Amino acid sequence: MYVEMNDAIDKRTRDRRVATWLLIVCALVFAMIVLGGVTRLTGSGLSMVDWQPVTGWLPPISDADWQREFEMYQQSPEFQKINSHMDVDDFKGIFWLEFLHRLLGRTIGLAFALPFVFFLANGYIATREWPKYMLMFVLGGLQGVLGWFMVKSGLVDNPHVSQYRLTAHLVAAFLIYGYMFWVAMTLLFPKDSGARHPWFGKSVALTGLISLTVVSGGFVAGLKAGKIYNTFPMMGSHWIPPGLTALDPKWRNLTENLTTVQFDHRLLAIASFVLIVIAWFRMRNADLPARANPAANALLHTAVLQVARGIATLLLAVPIVLGAAHQGVAMLLFTVSLYLTHSLR
Repeated sequence: MYVEMNDAIDKRTRDRRVATWLLIVCALVFAMIVLGGVTRLTGSGLSMVDWQPVTGWLPPISDADWQREFEMYQQSPEFQKINSHMDVDDFKGIFWLEFLHRLLGRTIGLAFALPFVFFLANGYIATREWPKYMLMFVLGGLQGVLGWFMVKSGLVDNPHVSQYRLTAHLVAAFLIYGYMFWVAMTLLFPKDSGARHPWFGKSVALTGLISLTVVSGGFVAGLKAGKIYNTFPMMGSHWIPPGLTALDPKWRNLTENLTTVQFDHRLLAIASFVLIVIAWFRMRNADLPARANPAANALLHTAVLQVARGIATLLLAVPIVLGAAHQGVAMLLFTVSLYLTHSLR
């Protein structure tokens, strides 16, 4: 019995260490998403016109290196159509953000891979659990490929990345983050023998609605749709603006019509907020598990913060700081909703 108790303690310790590692990687992914938003908002995302995933750890060092990098950028449509006034010093201003974004991506890869090898070698991760972690690693690598695929869409004729690829890149980051976070929570809070709480399904639905709002936000970002109709609650002088179905076929309005994309994001954001408020009031008398109560409160508070930031971002026509913060708080809201759902499972 003493040996069994020690084994159980050792397993809990090992699981906590693996969970801590995953949460550190989650924090890095969180930072990566916020930095990606800043890169996009500052127009820095197309400054690096090649991709060297293995050898691109160092920035240009000498003046000759900077000149060579700048000459490559001069061949891009963004320079020729938008930034032809730039010299090398101006170019450095947009280069550094994209470089740091890519460098952080490489750092995340190492922060995942090296501890993973250590945990495998020391028996922290059971053999049957290997595929779960290998999937995380593969998804992370594919995310890098998807990021370059997104950038390439802005290096052909039109100096703007595809809103489809940008949204896919954003959603993939949220999926990877959410998957790692869920596994970490499961290691910290193993499931007991009890049944799922009746609110589990409703929490899943709320998380799904928040996720759908994030997807719609990706299209707003990709089309720069936040730069129009900078009024609230009405869009200009309309509750329902004209031109929502201007494009044919009609489905294109959902992803290519700036007015429709912003309108849909507003509706989804308001619906998410209203349902979170209703859920919070109802969960107060729902006999929730101990760790679900603070999670429900945090969900309400984060939703209030996100709505306030969203309205301010819109009214001020998407300033960089507020735009990046809005994206960061969206991820925080997603995190809290996942934590709440996990506590009810």
